[in-house]
Amino acid sequence: MNILLIAIGGAVGSVCRYLVTSAVLRALGTLFPAGTFAVNVIGCFAFGLITGLAQERVNLTPDMRALLLAGVLGGFTTFSSYMNESVVLVRQGQFLWAGLNLGGQVVTGFVAFWIAFSVASWR
Repeated sequence: MNILLIAIGGAVGSVCRYLVTSAVLRALGTLFPAGTFAVNVIGCFAFGLITGLAQERVNLTPDMRALLLAGVLGGFTTFSSYMNESVVLVRQGQFLWAGLNLGGQVVTGFVAFWIAFSVASWR
């Protein structure tokens, strides 16, 4: 059941990502990737809100967590999961691991993308 909920939520999140990104780009232009920036900030806010409420005030079933966090927000942006994992590390006092996660994923992801793009477009 979780897989189906994640798939449905992922479809909803992906469509929402497209709609938000498109609206922001229409409003602000394409000089800066403001659409992706907005989606990442909105996704992080939503993930933090849901996990904070689930920890303190609202009882979310495992199915609802799967639908909302892995599904909808996973389809909307995985950046929110990345931030959640980093915050968990900081809250556990694992500052070195949090720093490695934050910096490492950005730098390593950039390098991996650059290498793959260069190889794919090499003539």
